[in-house]
Amino acid sequence: MAKSASDTRERIVAAAAKLFYSEGIRAVSVDAVAEKADVTKRTLYYHFDSKDDLIAAYLETRDQPNLAAYRRWFAETDGDLAAKVKGIFDNLARSARHPKWRGCGYLRTSAELANMPGHPAIKVGAAHKKNVEQWLAALFEEQHLVEAPKLARQVVLLLDGSFAAVLLHRDPTYMETAGEAAAALVTAASKDK
Repeated sequence: MAKSASDTRERIVAAAAKLFYSEGIRAVSVDAVAEKADVTKRTLYYHFDSKDDLIAAYLETRDQPNLAAYRRWFAETDGDLAAKVKGIFDNLARSARHPKWRGCGYLRTSAELANMPGHPAIKVGAAHKKNVEQWLAALFEEQHLVEAPKLARQVVLLLDGSFAAVLLHRDPTYMETAGEAAAALVTAASKDK
């Protein structure tokens, strides 16, 4: 029975993820999520106290897969540390060229909930962005770069800024340009160590 309940919950979150990412969280009703998940609204509310909890669960399921993608792109890119950081941006730009790309789900959700800073999804989004920053800081510290945490924050700012610019202009080259800037920052920090 527990496995069935777990499967149902996962199915609901997967349905919500598809709808929220493609259409936005405010545009998607709980009824639409229940229908896509092939469950009753009552079943959905058995697993989630509110739509807010469902939105937070959707974002929570993205944290580790997103980090895993960044790690994979970093590892698969040839070259020095700067080239590997740029590789993350290059892969994001490639993803942004896909017709179903809608930007960063965390940033889009935070924009929709900008007037609700205590919302559970805002907290999940902030935690994810902090996880990316901490991962980068650890990479930079392993290389003994000066001010590794500050450099990590600068790279995250370039990442998030490039998400916004690409979403606005529909031009993935903004992400590639941000990657060049990130690589330049990493190269400069490498010379200072």
